[in-house]
Amino acid sequence: MKKLITSIRVFFVFAILLGLVYPLFIMALGQLIFPYQANGSLITYHDKIIGSKLIAQEFNHPEYFHSRFSAVDYDATNSGASNLPTSSNTLYQQTQANTKKIKIENDLTPDVKLPADMVLSSASGLDPHISLDNAMLQLPRVVKYRGLSRKAVQELIYKHLDSDFVGIWGQPGVNVLKLNLALDKI
Repeated sequence: MKKLITSIRVFFVFAILLGLVYPLFIMALGQLIFPYQANGSLITYHDKIIGSKLIAQEFNHPEYFHSRFSAVDYDATNSGASNLPTSSNTLYQQTQANTKKIKIENDLTPDVKLPADMVLSSASGLDPHISLDNAMLQLPRVVKYRGLSRKAVQELIYKHLDSDFVGIWGQPGVNVLKLNLALDKI
């Protein structure tokens, strides 16, 4: 019986320490050291929160760079992929439809090869970045509808190019929300 009481006491001590004290300590530390990141990396414009630099948003207007397709309709509470295998006929049809849509809206010739991130949805459905190749294929459309010089928009693309993780993992990517916001500020 004594071992049972000791076990229950140990359980409650660790439950309080690891279930309450530790999470509160980590939350306070995050707020103290990294307040911007701990609060969701939110971006404001004219004193209004317009989104997070970590979560994709849908942009449909031709004067904006478009995000990757999302299997979850850009719903941050429902992150996830379509989970369709590469052998799936549904995935093939979606990719063909996306390819056709992209080529029409960007006035691209049928022989232009599109980067994968331009026609496939991201694994989370919320990836805020597009590849540099993707951005460069959208560049002429945005220049046309914005009435800006190609050079000015291209400089913005490179300015909003986030490098890969510590130079080892991943590919550099362009943050679509930050790029579109910079375009709106011109």
